[in-house]
Amino acid sequence: MSSISALRDVHIKGLFGDHEGKNESELLKISELNNFLIVQIVKYKKSSIPNKDIKIDNLNLNDETLTVSSNSNTRILWNGPNNWLLISTNKEVLNEINEKLKETDFALTNLSHSRAIIQIEGKNTKEILKKGCPYNFNELKNNNSLNSAYNGMSVTIDMLDDKPDKIRIFTLRSFGESLYHSITDACLEYGYKSV
Repeated sequence: MSSISALRDVHIKGLFGDHEGKNESELLKISELNNFLIVQIVKYKKSSIPNKDIKIDNLNLNDETLTVSSNSNTRILWNGPNNWLLISTNKEVLNEINEKLKETDFALTNLSHSRAIIQIEGKNTKEILKKGCPYNFNELKNNNSLNSAYNGMSVTIDMLDDKPDKIRIFTLRSFGESLYHSITDACLEYGYKSV
């Protein structure tokens, strides 16, 4: 079964905003990502399995606030105490999750079709985030993630790189178009390329 893009009616490729006379490398790049496996993993309080003993796609379920464990296919975002969001391009990881994480110890929810993902890349990425989110983005580093709100919409922000800044913003599919419009509106003053 293939998924229908959450932003198919609003994401238009091209150059927008204050892009004239600027080198394309100076512009922000905005894209929609889809076809990811997204699974919320919550460990029950009664579970006695240490998190460090659990590996999914050779990654630990990290206990450290704001941290992300990652490899080339999979990212596991710390979402709260004993709560993680796994994002992977490898859909077969779901079999490993179901095999290793027993339902007596974990609640698993497949969120793959219920999220919109917007990726922003460029030197002004943090400035765009500052316009709609109350977090201090000067503190955000590579492989950090956080849950917050952007212009009143619940979001999860994942920092993939810091040279140049590259982030993914996850939101409920139903907020996808509104978030996209908020993000692209904030990008107009810098100019952006929609890819």
